[in-house]
Amino acid sequence: MLHLAIAAGLALGLIVGLLASATGNEWLLAIASGSAPFGTIFMNAIRMVVIPLVVLVIFTSIARLGDPRKLGRIGGLTIAYYWITLIPAIAIGMATMKVGLQFANDIDMPQTEATTIPELQSIVDFLVSLVPANPFAAASAGTILPLIVFTALVAAATGTLATERRERLITFADDASEALIKLVWWILYTAPIGVFGLAAPVTAQLGWDLVQSLAIFIACVFIGLVIFLSVVTLPLVWLATRIGPAKFLGGTVGAVSVAVSTTSTAAAIPVTLEETTKNLKVSETIADLLVPLGASMHRPGSALFQGAAIVFLAYLYDVPIPAAMIGAAMLATFLVSLTVAPVPSSGVMTMAPALDAVGVPIGGLAILLGIDRIPDMMRSGVNLLGQISAAALVDRWTRA
Repeated sequence: MLHLAIAAGLALGLIVGLLASATGNEWLLAIASGSAPFGTIFMNAIRMVVIPLVVLVIFTSIARLGDPRKLGRIGGLTIAYYWITLIPAIAIGMATMKVGLQFANDIDMPQTEATTIPELQSIVDFLVSLVPANPFAAASAGTILPLIVFTALVAAATGTLATERRERLITFADDASEALIKLVWWILYTAPIGVFGLAAPVTAQLGWDLVQSLAIFIACVFIGLVIFLSVVTLPLVWLATRIGPAKFLGGTVGAVSVAVSTTSTAAAIPVTLEETTKNLKVSETIADLLVPLGASMHRPGSALFQGAAIVFLAYLYDVPIPAAMIGAAMLATFLVSLTVAPVPSSGVMTMAPALDAVGVPIGGLAILLGIDRIPDMMRSGVNLLGQISAAALVDRWTRA
């Protein structure tokens, strides 16, 4: 019932926002703008819990493995699957947008202020940044990948301790994670109000004009995500686990509805853990490790969106991307997709280095942020399905 209530809050927010924009009614505009703090409070509450929950769940799942060699096998399979699926996601996003733009009309871009372009990390710099000099500073800054590396190393060391000491640490972390999961459920009970506060103000401000002017972009992203699910995620799940598309999608509908409505896969972690273990029969050890890990670093839907956005913005600004630059664009998108935080619109905010790498002005990020709510919901659902598919596949491979 919770996912139905969240969906109702989202639909009501969209309706109120559209009516306020279309009619200019002062009461509707006041309701839409006045609901914004509820959305901010809701997302702040989610962010408050995300990092400690991810750290504790990953710690307990790795420490329980005991043998570091087993962790190495699981980690190697998982990272390989993450990276292998990102490449076709980016390619599909670029190709779909390239085809869709043949039917697009000219769009006048609004004037935007100059933006500082962060430097795109090289592969070596990215790998170096994964080892934090200060894990507490990494946690404070919200840079979750280095924190995961630190947590994994501490958990692996814990797994080699004497049984009594290991179990004591695992029990403490497990109890703390259960308390945080309970807190997330409490937060999710307020989600219908929070989602209304996220959707209504944005929709009232933008109205249908901007959404319609960029409809081709939204449609191409949607089509690309459907293609990716149809030709990559679902076939891989069926081939490796013999879980059919109907069972896979039906068994994850609750988690997907939370991720879509909140545009955060991290917010859906408790529901995802429950559905992955009960409906898809994934072992709790694998689910507890890979679900929060996936929420932190595996976002194929965001990678597809970013690939499509590069082609779209290049079209808007009439910047050619020759064949020789496609590889550079894909590499840049691949690197930035690994740094996308599991929070709303972060897929747009991290695109600046990739755009700069291929010579596309980053001023268009402002317009993407303006209509990102709809694509963000779409890609959040695909991100979550990709994360769940990784858990199902790795569970099957490690049992073989």
